[in-house]
Amino acid sequence: MTSRLHVFTSSAVNYLPKVRTLFQSVRRFHPEARLYWVLADERPAWLSVDQEPFDEVLEMAQLGIPHWRGWAFSHDIVELSTAVKPFALEYLLAREDCAAVLYFDPDMVLFSRVDDLLDRLGTANILLTPHQTRPETDREAVLDNEVCSLKHGIFNLGFIGVAPTVEGRRFARWWAERIYHFCRAEIADGLFTDQKWINHVPVFFEGVAIIKSSRHNVATWNLTTRTLEGDVENGFRVDGEPLGFYHFTGFDSGAHRLMAVKNASGNAAVQRLIAWYDRETAPGREDPVTRTPWAYGHFADGTPIAKRHRWLYRENPDLPLAFPDPFACPPDRQSFHHWCETEGRVRFPRLFEPETAALPAPAIRQGMTLATAWRLLFLALTPRAGRLLRQRIAGVWRAQGWRGLAQRLRGT
Repeated sequence: MTSRLHVFTSSAVNYLPKVRTLFQSVRRFHPEARLYWVLADERPAWLSVDQEPFDEVLEMAQLGIPHWRGWAFSHDIVELSTAVKPFALEYLLAREDCAAVLYFDPDMVLFSRVDDLLDRLGTANILLTPHQTRPETDREAVLDNEVCSLKHGIFNLGFIGVAPTVEGRRFARWWAERIYHFCRAEIADGLFTDQKWINHVPVFFEGVAIIKSSRHNVATWNLTTRTLEGDVENGFRVDGEPLGFYHFTGFDSGAHRLMAVKNASGNAAVQRLIAWYDRETAPGREDPVTRTPWAYGHFADGTPIAKRHRWLYRENPDLPLAFPDPFACPPDRQSFHHWCETEGRVRFPRLFEPETAALPAPAIRQGMTLATAWRLLFLALTPRAGRLLRQRIAGVWRAQGWRGLAQRLRGT
């Protein structure tokens, strides 16, 4: 049997347009690869691979996840979209024809072949890309990028490569065991979905290659220390090398443009790249599939699932035993939802109190320069790209008024 490269991404159904953009780029540069979309969702009846740029759809029921429906209930959409990754990795590594497995986030795009990564997997077991590969020299950039990596993880799990070796499979099993219980977006408790666990990998496992090439996993958090040049027609280069893949994280919210202005102000190539992705993904933003409700966002009767429901089910081991399918709403009322509204309210009254006001939004910036403040003010006036910034300003205003805004501008 001929060995081949396996490439996968994971998301809910509403991310299909971005999945298509990613896989079209993979297909262009690596037509030899077999491509998989791992669904953190239920597969709709209309979904077929016949006209898609991927070869196979993998559903959670195929991945060997114990009690997978109750497990899925315990996660929000972001957590679940990342939690399925190690299980899909195990599944693909076990295939007889597996030469290597690469994972890319759906908001990534390849711009050239990645043979250098595949060559590294000829001798390494695991490939990781750090958020930063060079120290920042500016205080704001340290706060934006290096401190952010301390919160979210040294390595960016928008990409990972694993070889089908004994050590590669051992890593996948360990990662799946950790993620089964601890794939949570709880930064205050030291967790950020699947990502922060990977800080341990260079210590726990052998043959871990940390990819420091500037051309891979380029994103706003490392544009301060990399020079991107070129255009779509002639190709982009990073520090003199062809751009391998770029990470358009936070694009729809406007956060990507915001940080690109901060970290690559005046770089016309960055703006051309962003404009290209905006044009490339514009048709997908109008696709009705983007409005597909997440299958695990509501109970069977249509009632939205709140964070308290997921917390109760996850943190009380008796509940999964009593309600193996927490989504179900049978007519006899013997359901998890009914338990929450009756006994749950009595046992955990604080969880069911009326919703309080939202927490203050994060500070715009601590100790920003005057030039940065002007750039951000200009960005805030733009209709689409400035939306996220306007929301943050409004949050600070609601919580602390003019004094809070002034403090952030002064850095006090």
